[in-house]
Amino acid sequence: MDPVTLKQNLKDGGRVFGCMLSQMASTRFGPVLKGSTLDYAIIDSEHGSRDRAEIQQLCTMLRQAEITPVVRVPVPKAEWVAMALDAGAAGILVPYCETVAEVEAVVATANWHPLKGEYLLRAVREDKLPSEASREYLEGRHKDNFVIIGIESEPGYENLDAILQVKGIHGVFIGPNDMSTSLGIPNDYTNPQYIAVIEDIIKRCEAVNVPVMVHQQTIADSTMAIERGARFVLHAMDGNILQRALQNEFNTLREIAGGVASEARDTVDVA
Repeated sequence: MDPVTLKQNLKDGGRVFGCMLSQMASTRFGPVLKGSTLDYAIIDSEHGSRDRAEIQQLCTMLRQAEITPVVRVPVPKAEWVAMALDAGAAGILVPYCETVAEVEAVVATANWHPLKGEYLLRAVREDKLPSEASREYLEGRHKDNFVIIGIESEPGYENLDAILQVKGIHGVFIGPNDMSTSLGIPNDYTNPQYIAVIEDIIKRCEAVNVPVMVHQQTIADSTMAIERGARFVLHAMDGNILQRALQNEFNTLREIAGGVASEARDTVDVA
């Protein structure tokens, strides 16, 4: 799905589906991804060790596969947002935001790059551009672009209403590991406290038509997020999807051959 269609689909209340690319590096995966039915994929540069050249190559590969490229930047800083845009990202996922000031800076850059400094803050705070010609130029330049804000801690959750007042947010991301750890219940995704936070974030975001993305790793956990209203569906990572496919197919072959299935183990790190 191209970025403009993806943005319009979400604006109209629809769902889109994607996964995280945490281990994939070679652009030879392009044909595999083109047949995957993914609408978007997130290139992880927060926990993945990727340089700017590799991000640019992966963004190009995803666009050629008709999948919208999103880059998860390392930290909530405007400079990293600008670098991801320059590498060809359509979407920017900004992790672990807690303050309005952080969100203003990254949202302004995602929507009005290459404006900087005072002009950038005016654009996000007052919707004031240097001229109508500048507005028309920058709106055209960024018609593909969107920005997703990470609400991954209790302080971020507590500031959610103020954060949602910032104009130009296209999505909210919940990192389950970070959020559950911040709540004092690490990785306990069936805990009523965790589920209540997910439900509340989705409810408050949907009230202002901002879709929510919850990065769950299993079908059961992703189903929980979908059933509670998550529309920016982010399921698993390339590594654990590949591992499960290998386990399932080769254990099926072992059983067909009269043998016993091997024990399936999850040995992929999830960050």
